[in-house]
Amino acid sequence: MKKIGILFGMERTFPQAFIDRVNSKNVEGITAEAVRIDKVAQAYAPGYDVIIDRISQDVPFYRTFLKNAAICGTAVLNNPFWWSADDKFFNNCLAIKVGVPVPKTVILPSNEHPTDTSSESFSNLVTPLDWESMLGYIGFPAYMKPYAGGGWKNVYKINDSAELFAKHAETGQLVMLLQEEIQFDAYFRCYCLGCKYVKIMHYEPRNPHHLRYVADHTISDELMQTIHNYVLRLNHALGYDFNTVEFAVRDGIPYAIDFCNPSPDADRHSVGEENFEWVVENAANMAIEKALAHRDGADNLTWGAYMKKATLGQGITPDL
Repeated sequence: MKKIGILFGMERTFPQAFIDRVNSKNVEGITAEAVRIDKVAQAYAPGYDVIIDRISQDVPFYRTFLKNAAICGTAVLNNPFWWSADDKFFNNCLAIKVGVPVPKTVILPSNEHPTDTSSESFSNLVTPLDWESMLGYIGFPAYMKPYAGGGWKNVYKINDSAELFAKHAETGQLVMLLQEEIQFDAYFRCYCLGCKYVKIMHYEPRNPHHLRYVADHTISDELMQTIHNYVLRLNHALGYDFNTVEFAVRDGIPYAIDFCNPSPDADRHSVGEENFEWVVENAANMAIEKALAHRDGADNLTWGAYMKKATLGQGITPDL
């Protein structure tokens, strides 16, 4: 029997719908359930061939549990080792290397010293930073946001340097990105599952949260195909099994805005019924495929092209 588990927190609509959809397909030898954890011992297999991870970004105990499961052969979606290593600034660097347009972006050190450090810990950091060069490169208006994390937390629109310094002073120990604003003509949020299933959703980030998927942008079929191709290119490079990519279209060019979302919103009440049905169906298909392909005693994780090439001493390029 191949067992698929889903690990989740407060969300309710997607996890149960996913479990029900997998089981309703009646694939011989495959069953799905909510993950149950009563103990975690080193190199002790948890009994799941596949686990969909929806919460470990917020619960370090779960992240370590999943790494242990992975080394014991579980196909964890998404790869917990890569998820732990990744961040939004690296994402932008990688996007440039694989030929996907992104906004101009710089990274800023935290306003406050990290715990257990002092000014002496930053011997290599020039003070003051070259603000003139960075602000000339980014321009205003701009957005400042954490280099890791999501959920639209600690995101600031910045109109001038005085506002930048004032808002940066509010960010404590967070490491922040400063990114040019893309004044867009159209905006899209795209699911990508299994590095092959793509759903391009019309999206309006300026709307209230429950209305962001109520949008209808007009663009050419050619541009839609470009967005589709960019979604696949980014996820093949990163190796995420379950991710979203956001694009802001300016003057006919789709800029990848945010594509480090390994536990993306899949709530029926926010994404809408059509998108919810798509993600439930394709997540179920992906998990079943992973379960059927599972090999006992093997590494069953997904590794992106960047890591695969790095292990061979090769650089990443647009052709992956």
